[in-house]
Amino acid sequence: MTSRDSGRYRLSRYRPAGGRGPAGTVVALRALGLSDLLTVLPALRGLRRARPDARILLATPRWLEPVALLSGAVDGVVDTPKLGPVAVQRPALAVNLHGRGPASTQVLRATAPAELWAFDLAGGVSWDRDEHRAGNRQHAPREHHGDPRERQAGEEREVARWCRLLEAHGVACDPDDLSLPRPTVPPVVGGATIVHPGGAHPVRRWQARLWAQVARALATSSHRVVVTGGPEETELARTVAREAGLPPAAVLAGSIDLPELCALVAAGSLLLAANTGIGHLATAYGTPSVLLFGPVSPARWGPPPDRGQHVALWSGERGAADRNGSAAAGTEQGLASITPADVLRVVATLPGGHPPSPPPSP
Repeated sequence: MTSRDSGRYRLSRYRPAGGRGPAGTVVALRALGLSDLLTVLPALRGLRRARPDARILLATPRWLEPVALLSGAVDGVVDTPKLGPVAVQRPALAVNLHGRGPASTQVLRATAPAELWAFDLAGGVSWDRDEHRAGNRQHAPREHHGDPRERQAGEEREVARWCRLLEAHGVACDPDDLSLPRPTVPPVVGGATIVHPGGAHPVRRWQARLWAQVARALATSSHRVVVTGGPEETELARTVAREAGLPPAAVLAGSIDLPELCALVAAGSLLLAANTGIGHLATAYGTPSVLLFGPVSPARWGPPPDRGQHVALWSGERGAADRNGSAAAGTEQGLASITPADVLRVVATLPGGHPPSPPPSP
C-alpha cells in the first residue's frame, strides 16, 4: 500500500553496513513507505539466507534506512524515490518487491541486471495468486493458510505475496519472520500508551475528536499517553492532546526520529493507530495494538491473525478507496462507524490494557 505512512521522521545517525564477499550485488526495489518495508522483511531475509555472501542493497527512500539496516537483511540503502531511477549498475540480481509492474520492473531493467525476478514476466510467476496456483512450475511455493480474513475477502496478504515471489525462485521464506531488533537509542518514554492519529490519506484517518475521547479515557485510567506523528502532523497531535486534556509534553509528533520511534514502540505498553506504518512496528516488537481499518479491509495489510495482542477493527464496509485501489477524498463511513467505545472495549482485553472509563457522548 503505497504512500500510506505518515511523516518523514528525522534521519538517524545510522550508517550503511560494509560490503560483503565477491558474490556480486543484489538490489531489491521497495521504494514506498514504512509499512511497505516491514511487510517485505520475510522476503528480504529469505534472500539474505539464500545469498549470504552477496552485497544486498535496498532501493528505497533514504529516510527508511535506519529500519532497513536494523532488520539485518540488507547491507545498504540506495536512495530511491517512488519509481525513480535506481543508482545501481549491472547487479547480479534485481528483485522487484515494489509492485506488479510493468513500470517498477522497467526501473530495474534499466540497471542491466544479470538476472531479474519480478511478477508477470514471460513464463514466470503471476501476480494473481489463483493463476499461479493453476500453473505447474519447477519451484512450487508454499501456501500460507490460516487467515480467515483472507479467505473471506479473497485477498492475498501482502507478506505472503512477496514470499511467494521468492519461493517461486527457490528461496525459502518464513512469513512470520516480522520481528525487528530494538535500536540502540533509548526510548524517550518507557511503558507509554501511544496514540497515533495521523495517516497519509485523509480517507483512512479517524477523526481527531474521536482520538481525543479515547486518549482522555485512557489517561484517566492510569495510562501514560503520548501522541505521535510526523512533522506535518504536529498540529493534529497537539489538537488531540489538547482536547484529551494531556500536557504539551505528551506530544512527540515531529520531535523524534525513526530509531527513536522504534524504541518508543518497542518499550510501549499499547499502540492505537489507523492503518499506517507504526502499526507494523507494533507487530515487529510484539507491542499490543488496536488498529482501525477503513475503507481498506485488514485482509491484506492487517496484523497477523494468530497474534492475539494485535487487534484490527473494521466495520466490514468497503469504501470507494478500497474498490478503486486508491484513496478517495472525503469521510469514509465505514471507518467513521467505529466508536471510541469500540476501541476502549478492545483495549480492556489486551495485556496491560486497564479497563478505561467510558468516553463522554459525542
